[in-house]
Amino acid sequence: MATEFTFPDNAAKTAEAKRRPEPVEGLAAKPEFTTEKMSLSMGPSHPSTHGVLRLQMELDGEILTKADPVVGYLHRGDEKIAENMTYNQFVPYTDRLDYLAPLANNMAYAIAVERLAKLDIPPRLQAIRVLTAEMARVSSHLMGLGAFGIDVGAWTVFMYTFEEREKLYKLFEELTGARLTTSYSRIGGVARDLPEGWLGRVNAFCDQFLPILDEVLSLLTRNKIFMDRTVDVGVISKADALSYGLTGPNLRGSGVPLDLRKDKPYSGYEQYEFDVPVGTKGDCYDRYLVRGEEMKQSVRIIKQVIAKFPGGEWYAKDARRIFAPPKDKVLTSMEELINNFMIVTAGPQMPAGEVYFEAENPKGILGFYVVSKGGGVPWRLKIRSPSFCNLSILPKVCVGLLISDVVAILGSLDFVMGECDR
Repeated sequence: MATEFTFPDNAAKTAEAKRRPEPVEGLAAKPEFTTEKMSLSMGPSHPSTHGVLRLQMELDGEILTKADPVVGYLHRGDEKIAENMTYNQFVPYTDRLDYLAPLANNMAYAIAVERLAKLDIPPRLQAIRVLTAEMARVSSHLMGLGAFGIDVGAWTVFMYTFEEREKLYKLFEELTGARLTTSYSRIGGVARDLPEGWLGRVNAFCDQFLPILDEVLSLLTRNKIFMDRTVDVGVISKADALSYGLTGPNLRGSGVPLDLRKDKPYSGYEQYEFDVPVGTKGDCYDRYLVRGEEMKQSVRIIKQVIAKFPGGEWYAKDARRIFAPPKDKVLTSMEELINNFMIVTAGPQMPAGEVYFEAENPKGILGFYVVSKGGGVPWRLKIRSPSFCNLSILPKVCVGLLISDVVAILGSLDFVMGECDR
């Protein structure tokens, strides 16, 4: 006669199994094994979070069931700081928002305050700002594209894009005296006019840049590994992109052709011809394609600006109480010396009122809401940062994907935490 034998550790389980009632027909049987979800924190010190972003994730095996962005690690209180300094003193703080495109940040902030003061901006100043903003767009996209390549394993792309970005930084240094934190704009003008021969060097950069850009994009566009990592990954529908307040390339990648340079032109953008690239699926691959084409369109704008660069003044001449007078006049006129002293110490004198202005920055729409009660210091300043809004889509777009897909999604959103946290 055969004897039933069980291991001692399993004896209790075997006895319980024998007592278990037979499943009732028509009802689902209770699963024998249950799984527990795992909580995993990605960041804030992680190379793929592009700064001090923390993702609090919940995993069912390798599949994400929850992904909450935790922001604020880089919060510096910029909006409160603005209430305690003059309008020009806040310009360096705008450098630290999207620190990959400080010239574009400077421009957006200066235009907001100038609209509060109702200044008439001369054509040369507008052309300088458009030129530098588009150069900043190319520089920012180069860095974003290179970092995105590294995220998905394409190291060579980063080496190409970083070299081209270095060429732009040399041009920025010639113009502003700084490579990264330029602080070039002033309320009513810019810090200085263009150096002699600088436009020719910018034009030469554009001529040599376009073939290199085509070569860089060819490394990724039909690369099977890159396509496997990005096509149909992180799909953001047109409705979701609008609902979550996405702007810039992330919104246009989802098929919404919103570009303030076309829809609400400022600084003379209406006189330049360029196209607005849009995606069809709204996946990581579409967002990559949009940024690649945007760099080509920016070069197209830059070459148009150079071709019809206007003469005249590079600051608003009617801004006597707002824009500091030229140094030669400060050193030769007592009235101008006193005017310069008052602007530096008390700040540009603004009328009471409020204004909101938003610009099409590389990361999306950057807005400044300024409230003045008169005088040289803003009473209130609020910054609408595109990276903050773009990151809000993460809890929706990441669910159901793998951890490796999250890395690709973060790279495709191309955010900057300095701008997000402010």
